[in-house]
Amino acid sequence: MSIDQANSRSTGKGTTWEPVQPHPRGSKARVLLSAVFGPYARDDQFGSRAINPMELYHNQVTRVQGVFSPRRFHHTWGIRLIQENIAAPCTVLDFPTRESFARELRKNQYDIVGISAIAVNVWKVKEMCRLAREIAPQAAIIVGGHVAAVPGLSKMIDADHVVMGEGIAWFRAYLGEETAAPLHHPVLSTGFDFRVMGVKVPDRFVSASTVIASAGCMMGCNFCSTSAFFGGKGNVVNFLKSGEEIYRVMEAAEAAQGVQGFSIMDENFLLQKERALELKELMQKGRKSWTISIFSSANAIRQYRIEELLELGVTVIWLGLESPRANYAKLKGADTMKLCRELQDNGITVLGSTIIGLEHHTPENIMGDIEHAVAHETDFHQFMLYTPVPGTPLYREMTEQDRLLDVDLADIHGQDAFNFEHEAISRRDSSKYLLQAFRRDLERNGPSLFRMCRTAFNGWKRHRDHPDLRIRQIFTRKSNLLRYVFSPVLRVMEQYNQKSNSDITGRISRLRGELEQVFGPVTTVSTRLFAPLLRWTSRLEEKRLLRGITYEPKTFVYRQNWA
Repeated sequence: MSIDQANSRSTGKGTTWEPVQPHPRGSKARVLLSAVFGPYARDDQFGSRAINPMELYHNQVTRVQGVFSPRRFHHTWGIRLIQENIAAPCTVLDFPTRESFARELRKNQYDIVGISAIAVNVWKVKEMCRLAREIAPQAAIIVGGHVAAVPGLSKMIDADHVVMGEGIAWFRAYLGEETAAPLHHPVLSTGFDFRVMGVKVPDRFVSASTVIASAGCMMGCNFCSTSAFFGGKGNVVNFLKSGEEIYRVMEAAEAAQGVQGFSIMDENFLLQKERALELKELMQKGRKSWTISIFSSANAIRQYRIEELLELGVTVIWLGLESPRANYAKLKGADTMKLCRELQDNGITVLGSTIIGLEHHTPENIMGDIEHAVAHETDFHQFMLYTPVPGTPLYREMTEQDRLLDVDLADIHGQDAFNFEHEAISRRDSSKYLLQAFRRDLERNGPSLFRMCRTAFNGWKRHRDHPDLRIRQIFTRKSNLLRYVFSPVLRVMEQYNQKSNSDITGRISRLRGELEQVFGPVTTVSTRLFAPLLRWTSRLEEKRLLRGITYEPKTFVYRQNWA
């Protein structure tokens, strides 16, 4: 495996970064790589926002689902990937506190301090640069990640280098190492501290491994910061160029962690069909009943038969739906409603994604687009505001049209209010429509855990006797969750919804009844034993949430090549 230098050297204007003078200590330099400090889910002077917690699902997917919202933190994988691919002694801090970051600087004589962040965390980056300069004045300070696209960043923070694009080749060059050396993919855990209904589920029961296959996207939607950050439309950095390379990384993770589930980080994994089919063939030869969660576009999914997706182990797809009137190539000619139904009928969980406040939206038509999105009945649904993020084509367009509002960078995360002047919708109303979308989805479709259970059950009924042993094994594992876990969860949902939403209550009750009928006494007993316990933990969780108490991730420290 090797890094494509042309694509990995990326700036906002093209695919080359300026050469840097190598650090005088080269690979003997001590390197600290850090994510931004917490706490994250509270309002403070460093840009943390209570409305923008460090949780993917509860932040922007299930934010109004209360005790039924899955809670989980996801690691900062990029800096771990850099650490794995430099020879210098390197420490990674993931989710540090401000105090632990300062303590690490005092404890060790670092020559290089690297800070990775997104644009909303610019004030934390500024403070971390200040601390690094004060505590470790000998260290060179490097800032990377999406925050690097913020206009005028170098004047806002005290850093020696601001790096756009893929960071492995840059760090190798800075350390005087071979930029095109083989890439080593570390074993990465996807997330930790999974909680639902007030119960913390041990990591071993929900463990999965992350595979970083590519960065960037061929589609290049105008609002996409990931695409823009890696060179724009058509530019993709393939860390793992072949199906075999991906397979070897998954094989290593299975051996090290005992996992069978994987999250593949690739903006549009199925678009590179030859690579995906090669992975499928190797999984078949290796008799691997692995499951994968992926991001994909409708036009990419349509290149495959359902059978091929099942053979590839696809169990979750994050699918951009945007709007029926959106002019994005990834949706051209796609019947997304039919596509979602087909995927779910075959046991594939769909996470839909819809943008609120597109240019064509008006007070007269926006609710129609929200109803269209909700009508997909996806298992999960992300709603985000149309947001010009620094570095994107949309940001440049809004800048040229003088339509950007004077909004703090910490507030342009897409879950609060517009940061630009929309022609038909006010900033205040943008917040209202966003919340209406989340609430309407919950009102019409019920909690996502219910929908996910229904999809899993549909897949099991259809494929429990599948001729491919690997596919049968996948659905057998799902049936164990249905048999022992989901029935008591559904029972608690019934009780929570019976007064507020009789339609959803009836649908949940019918699904639970069918589970108990199909799986027999063991499921009925499970419901009777565990539903009261889950009802109690859910009530405690509800009281906790009403008091404004939120979750914060613990700090992780990783050291490599450390003497």
